[in-house]
Formats: sequence, structure tokens, C-alpha cells
Amino acid sequence: MKTAARVGIGGPVGSGKTALLERLVPRLMQQGVEVAIVTNDLLTQEDADRLKRNGILPSDRVIGVETGSCPHTAIREDPTMNLLAIRALEKAHPQLDLIFVESGGDNLASTFSYDLVDAYLFVIDVGAGDDIPRKNGPGFMQADLAVINKIDIAPFVGADLDLIRRDAIDRRRGKAIAYTNCKTGEGLDQVVGFILETVLFRSSTVLSSH
Repeated sequence: MKTAARVGIGGPVGSGKTALLERLVPRLMQQGVEVAIVTNDLLTQEDADRLKRNGILPSDRVIGVETGSCPHTAIREDPTMNLLAIRALEKAHPQLDLIFVESGGDNLASTFSYDLVDAYLFVIDVGAGDDIPRKNGPGFMQADLAVINKIDIAPFVGADLDLIRRDAIDRRRGKAIAYTNCKTGEGLDQVVGFILETVLFRSSTVLSSH
């Protein structure tokens, strides 16, 4: 059976993980990528239900996992529930190229096991403060791609976007960073390009197609 590539999406509650997925999936599908999603919530399937309602994918390509415990456990210490959901998707949809695994909202220490994913994105938002990159959270520091989201709100929350950029570059030490606004689409092509080139090993035409 064919196995799909897997990309994790982690980050604190409210950072915009689900909104990011809602914008990434159509762009990837335009590039011919067959996508499915596994979401993680503590005791609900709220994020899965939202994605199904929005119709970005057929509902049978979205599975919600109720972790019942700290989000760290399901994506790092014991990812069994997520692995079972992934296998179910691969069995039902053997044409899949990529499966996203969205973590439940967690803190800056949240990281993914590479037994679960091939690469992971860590999402923070400008509204949480311009000191977040300096906190050296393992999720932000170690992620394959750090996504700094909601850049449009910086003037309204008193955040210094230039400072965020400088600190992110300093702390990440050459690892990839994207700055996004999910409302306008700014920065999303960079995220799609990262996934195509780094995870799926495809030449990216996305930067010239949007």
C-alpha cells in the first residue's frame, strides 16, 4: 500500500493552525497534490467538524482524533491514535500524496515525533506578543518551518514586526521562516513551496502561479 507524506502543524491555541490549513489545502490541490487531514482535539472533534463544514476536502478525507490527554502525548510520546487514523486514510484513499496532522492547541514546547511526521510546521501569531521568538520554545526553535501568522494585526496590538523578524532569524539560525496573513494570502505561497520542495520533492511553480 502506498504511504503518503506527512506534515505536522503545531502551535498554541488561537495561533491560526486551522485557518492556515484552510488556505493551504486548495493551493496544494491546484498543484495536483492529493491531500487529507487528521486533526487532534482533547475531547471534541471541533477542528475536524470545522474543516468538513468549510468543504475544502470531502468529509471522508478528514478524521478527528480525540486525544483525551495532553496534546504532547498524541504527537510525540505515543502517536498511536494518529498513526491509526493515517493508516485508515491511506487504506480508504490510496491515491493520497500528503496527510496533514494538526495538533491540538499547545504551548511553545510542543514538538512532533518524526515517527509520526516527515516534517512539521510550528505556528505562532503576532498577537501573542513580539517577545515570542525570544522565549526559545522548542516547537518554534526545532520546527522544519516556523510560521509567524497574523502579521496584519501587528499595528493594532503594539507588536514590533521588525523586531519579531530579527529575533526569529537570530533564534532559528538559518532554518526556514514564513510570515503569513491568512486573510489576504500573504506568505502562503512560501509555505506551499516549502511543502512541495522539501516534503514532496516536487518542483514548485506556486510562486509564479498566484
